[in-house]
Amino acid sequence: MSKRFNYLYRMKIALIGYGKMGKTIERIALERNHEIVLRVNQANADSYTNDELKQADVAIEFSKPHTAVANILRCIEHQVPIVVGTTGWLEQLDHVKKIGAEKNGAVFYASNFSIGVNLFFQLNERLAALMHPHTQYDVHMEEIHHIHKLDSPSGTALTLAQGIFKNMSRKTRWEETENEHATSSETLAIHSRREGEVPGTHSIIYTSAVDQITITHEAFNREGFAQGAVVAAEFILGKKGMFGMKDLLAL
Repeated sequence: MSKRFNYLYRMKIALIGYGKMGKTIERIALERNHEIVLRVNQANADSYTNDELKQADVAIEFSKPHTAVANILRCIEHQVPIVVGTTGWLEQLDHVKKIGAEKNGAVFYASNFSIGVNLFFQLNERLAALMHPHTQYDVHMEEIHHIHKLDSPSGTALTLAQGIFKNMSRKTRWEETENEHATSSETLAIHSRREGEVPGTHSIIYTSAVDQITITHEAFNREGFAQGAVVAAEFILGKKGMFGMKDLLAL
């Protein structure tokens, strides 16, 4: 059976990061008739072997920001395609791209694997373009995640910020704030909160003296993220290069 039709192929998956998200990914992968051949958690993160890793057709990585790059490079080195959901390491993205190209690796990175969120990214860019000439409106962002999330702002929030910068030239940088007020008119205020077990809520708010426009994406659980990661693994199988959700969704 050709691996080109990835949704029909029974993949052998290495889960690098086996917390709540890893366990949700495992359940969905098994429901889609795939097999988990390696589970990497804190207990074996320093002891699993390259031979164990190479049993996998693809790795799915949801670990910690400080370990993500080493995990990615290890998979590239051993020619295991990797799907990366960990955020907070993007200052090293250019290095990962360089090594990936040199080693002919396959990496799929997304700040968020939810189909709904990725459609929300497109809506955010379109709204920013529409609002660009209307300088009476200022824009800020609010995001809420669970208390276990280590990076702040979230990777999703930073992707949304880049979408605004690309389409609204009067905003050029972001800063975390305690409210909607930034220190300068060129700055996008991002108000980040960490509460309970909230999977993720992101709002973009445009405010003028007379009205307000808000768009919001609210995740109800981790299912959408986990399913998207498994579908991304099916997509990347047999490919080489750097990929993201725009490639998967053909946006």
